[in-house]
Amino acid sequence: MTESLSGAPARIVFLDRETLAPETKLGSLSFPHEFVTYGKTAPGDVAARVADADIVITNKAPVKREAIAQARNLKLIAVAATGYDVVDVAACAERGIAVCNIRNYAVNTVPEHTFALILALRRSILAYAQAVRRGRWQEAGQFCFFDYPIRDLAGSTLGVIGDGVLGRAVADLGRAFGMRVLFSAYKGSTGMGPLYTPFEDVLRQSDIITLHSPLMPSTRNMIAAPEFSRMERRPLLINTARGGLVDEAALADALISGQISGAAFDVVTAEPPAPDHPFMRLLDRPDFILTPHVAWASSEAVQGLTDQLFENIDLFWAGTPRNLVI
Repeated sequence: MTESLSGAPARIVFLDRETLAPETKLGSLSFPHEFVTYGKTAPGDVAARVADADIVITNKAPVKREAIAQARNLKLIAVAATGYDVVDVAACAERGIAVCNIRNYAVNTVPEHTFALILALRRSILAYAQAVRRGRWQEAGQFCFFDYPIRDLAGSTLGVIGDGVLGRAVADLGRAFGMRVLFSAYKGSTGMGPLYTPFEDVLRQSDIITLHSPLMPSTRNMIAAPEFSRMERRPLLINTARGGLVDEAALADALISGQISGAAFDVVTAEPPAPDHPFMRLLDRPDFILTPHVAWASSEAVQGLTDQLFENIDLFWAGTPRNLVI
C-alpha cells in the first residue's frame, strides 16, 4: 500500500475541476486524504499548487518539468482524460512518478456526436432551421422550400481514419445507416491487409470522411491542401478527434473553393480559437459547424470518466494500479 511520506492523510490536488460539468459527482476514496480543488489553474500557478501534493488530478492544466521537480511528495498524476500530453511524462519517469489516464469512456458519446454533425450537414438541418427563423417559409408560400441540399446517408461511402474503439463504433453506425464503410490505412503505410483501404483511395472515394486518430507527429496536418485536392467526391469532413489533424487554414480554403461540400469540427488546434482563427470566418456558412469540444461530454460519459478517475486513484493507492502511462 502507498503511504504519504509524512504519514499524514494523502494530499490530493485537482487543478481544474471546471473542466468537468458542474453536476458531475466526484467519487469517494477508501484511504485517508485531504482533497483540494481548484476550478482553474493557470500554467504559472501549477508549481505552487502541486508542491505539497501526493496526487495531482489534471485535465488540461499543464504539469511540466519545473512543477514536477518542486513536487517533493508527488507519487501520481491522474489525468482526467485519455490524452496525457499536458504532463511531462519523461520528467515523471525520471522521478518514479506514475501517470494514469482514462480509457474507453466515450464509446457512445463521440460516435453519436459524430453522426449528429454528419446528419446536420448531410440534410442541411441548421441551414433550414435558420431560414425558418428568418421567415423564409412564409416567403416561399408553400408547404416546403428547397434552398439547401438534402442527401441520404444510405448508399454513400464513409471513410473512417482511425481504427480504434471510436472509429469502429462510428463505422458500426455508418453500416446501420446503410453506408459503405472504408477503414483508412495509415497515411504513407502499405501492407496493412485487406481490411484497410489506402489513405489516398479513401480521400478519393469517400462522400464523408471522419477522423478518429490520435495527434502525433505522424498525424499532425495529415489532411492539408494536397489531400483536399484529391477529394474527388467533394466529401464532408468531420473531426471529433483532435485539433491539429487538419491544416485549418487549408480547410477554410477548401470549403470556400468548393473542394469539399461541408465540414464539422468539434476540436481546434488552440481552444478556444482566437478571433482571427480561419474557422471564425466560416461560422455564418450553412455548410460549416463548429462545436466547442463537447463530443465527449454527454452527462453519462462525463460521469463515467469521473468514476474511472477516482477508481484509478484508489487502485493506485492500494498498490494495484491500472491505466498507467508510465
